[in-house]
Amino acid sequence: MIEFFTDYGLFLLKAITIVAAIVIVMASAAAASRKAANQEGLEVEWINKKYEDLSNSLKRVVMKKSDWKAAAKADKERHKAFEKSDQQKPRSFVIDFKGDLKASAVPSLREEVSAILDVADENDEVIVRLENYGGVVHEHGLAASQLVRIRERRIPLIVAIDKVAASGGYLMACVASHIVAAPFAILGSIGVLAQIPNFNRMLDSHGVDFEQITAGKYKRTVTMFGENTDEDRAKLKEELEDVHALFKEAVHRFRPGLDLEKVATGEHWYGTRALDLGLADELQTSDELLTRRSKDRELYKITYKIKQPLQKRLLAQADSALEKLDASAWRRRFESRLPR
Repeated sequence: MIEFFTDYGLFLLKAITIVAAIVIVMASAAAASRKAANQEGLEVEWINKKYEDLSNSLKRVVMKKSDWKAAAKADKERHKAFEKSDQQKPRSFVIDFKGDLKASAVPSLREEVSAILDVADENDEVIVRLENYGGVVHEHGLAASQLVRIRERRIPLIVAIDKVAASGGYLMACVASHIVAAPFAILGSIGVLAQIPNFNRMLDSHGVDFEQITAGKYKRTVTMFGENTDEDRAKLKEELEDVHALFKEAVHRFRPGLDLEKVATGEHWYGTRALDLGLADELQTSDELLTRRSKDRELYKITYKIKQPLQKRLLAQADSALEKLDASAWRRRFESRLPR
């Protein structure tokens, strides 16, 4: 009996130890996650080494040992010679911008651009890897304005589009001095859209009145719950046409050679067609672009992380889930499906 209680006690002690260890690990992970989420500031990564390491890893396997040693020695001597010289390679500052409906990455973009403009000169360049389906007009207008700051300083700005730069995304892309796009990237959609459900008949059928009081004839036109009139719709249409005109003016400013009558119809095109229309300047992926640049330029990836309180992070996650649904609907509407 004593032996049973002894074994049971040892088992219980082991179980408690394991549970305690798991709890400590989970608590440490949660603390690290909270710490990372609360950190704010600029991160700079020298990415030439990434491309060099990838190349060397493959060379080490496929080359003869003697050839590999000779190549490694030559590279080492070349690096030493360059470090001793007064030469300085031109720099490319790389920014990633992944858009959403509200262009919520703009606060980070603002800080990234400000940091770059403090050190960059006309021998340097900025490369923006852009993925953006578009969204709210004023938010994406502000995002484009951040890129305009680079152009106004006469620093070359390259926008690389691997997947999509449509609507507000193209409003950003068109600011570039050079646009590169993957062959099947989506570009264009130079148009303006407003859509809103109307529940007036449903409310009326259930005996629910909707009251709306405004000061100013056009304070509110089309509404979700009231009865919309032809005048309301005409006013909204007029506002959309005005925004479209502003959109076309912005595109024309930076790409004056575009035939706006042909491309500002709200349509989108894939990379190859976009090149023919002048919406892009070159067909290549961002990987090709950066690999080539790494041969004769210093590449620095610039990321500004913003401290987010827990409540805001939770709301951002909820917004992100809704926007993913909206983006999914966008893709179903506009993207062609290849046969399997």
